[in-house]
Amino acid sequence: MFAAASETEGHRHLNFRFRFVSGAMATTSGPRYLWTLGRWRRGLGVASPSRALAALVPGVSQVDNKSDFLGKRPHRRHPGIMQLPRLRLPQALTDTAQLLLLECSMPNVEKQVQALTNYLWSRHLPIEPEELQRRAVHLEKKFLENTDLSQTEEKLRKAVLHAMRKTTYHWQELSYNEGLSLVYMAARLDGGFAAVSRAFHEIQTRIPEFQPQTLMDFGSGTGSVTWAAHSIWGQSLREYMCVDSSPAMLDLAEKLLKGGSESGEPYVPGVFFRQFLPVSPKVQFSVVVSAFSLSELPSKADRTEVVQTLWRKTSDFLILVENGTKAGHRLLMEARDLVLKGKEKSPLDPRPGFVFAPCPHELPCPQLTASKPLACSFSQAYHPIPFSWNKQPKEEKFSMVILARGSLEEANRWPRITQPVLKRPRHVHCHLCCPDGHMQHAVITARRHGRDLYRCARVSSWGDLLPVTTPSEPPPSSAEDPPES
Repeated sequence: MFAAASETEGHRHLNFRFRFVSGAMATTSGPRYLWTLGRWRRGLGVASPSRALAALVPGVSQVDNKSDFLGKRPHRRHPGIMQLPRLRLPQALTDTAQLLLLECSMPNVEKQVQALTNYLWSRHLPIEPEELQRRAVHLEKKFLENTDLSQTEEKLRKAVLHAMRKTTYHWQELSYNEGLSLVYMAARLDGGFAAVSRAFHEIQTRIPEFQPQTLMDFGSGTGSVTWAAHSIWGQSLREYMCVDSSPAMLDLAEKLLKGGSESGEPYVPGVFFRQFLPVSPKVQFSVVVSAFSLSELPSKADRTEVVQTLWRKTSDFLILVENGTKAGHRLLMEARDLVLKGKEKSPLDPRPGFVFAPCPHELPCPQLTASKPLACSFSQAYHPIPFSWNKQPKEEKFSMVILARGSLEEANRWPRITQPVLKRPRHVHCHLCCPDGHMQHAVITARRHGRDLYRCARVSSWGDLLPVTTPSEPPPSSAEDPPES
């Protein structure tokens, strides 16, 4: 599902209309956090750069085992650990979701849930008009080269249209009525909660002193973002703004908060629902989230407008989450680059933006520029809502990008583990996205890299940070350290 955004001159899609409507918003800006990486590292008990781990160059340098990056922590809790144990929805939310689905008496629910799940996962972005034109020209040239010159223009046009219908993805806008909203709840409430909780957890782990006061959820759907944020920052969050263009989805989210009724007391206080974004450009939120919503917009122009609007509404963190597919990852990288390169788009808040997670750099994504592009995705285990067909533990595969306002000191940033860690006898394989903007396949051993780093690598998982500095210059040799036998 998606939420409405501001109306601008230009591209429109069918009856898809975005506009701002005015409305009072009693939000008070919280304290402005001008965090720096140095402060984060001190907060985590990490050594200063002069005492940090040595550069990870397999077979060349040794890790400084006198560094105190661990402090008194055990290796399994080193400061780069970002993984969460298997998550479970709050019991009140689980009970209400089961009650609402039971009351609706919907036939063939299991089949509808599976069909919607498959459809949302395999969905592509809509084709842009420029791309359609390019394909049409290409097909026309192809037909002219391989057919009789006497073919009429009308026949050629029909042949091109027929070929395009067969080969072009047909994107359709989803309209969530009451029935489809319930199916979406059964299909995506638990997985969406798991993905967003993992993103929130990274902020909480790395910046434990951060206490947001307000949150806005764009494309709020069933309200999983509100529940996840309340689970982590419930003591400080006093206002949640849920924005969604579907009245049926907003009604469902409110029922889930009130235990299935329309008049009960909400489980999470301070939640407001609306179909349009607040009109005032001065209204900002500590945390702004768009989870699985940008992919529901009909064009790149609309996505650009929405991302710029969300960034203007952000005072501290903008969190974007999509499916862990190539399409989802590419969409997030477009949004990331738009924010990083479009700093003049926020005249009322001139603080620059930078990538908080998962990238340890602001350079082009090496996953997309590889000879075989891969999706930068992560996985979070969770217990699903125990419907009759849905009792086995699951994994949510998702892509995310967290953008923050503030200043970033020139300091080392830890590499991100981008694939499952392969543990072998006396050596560990880690695929790392490094601060220099390159991917590195590191083979880590205790003999070459020190006992501390080796043990940290063995207990690390896909999505964690590896507490090691990497060289600013390419290593003199690209040869990897051969694993010990």
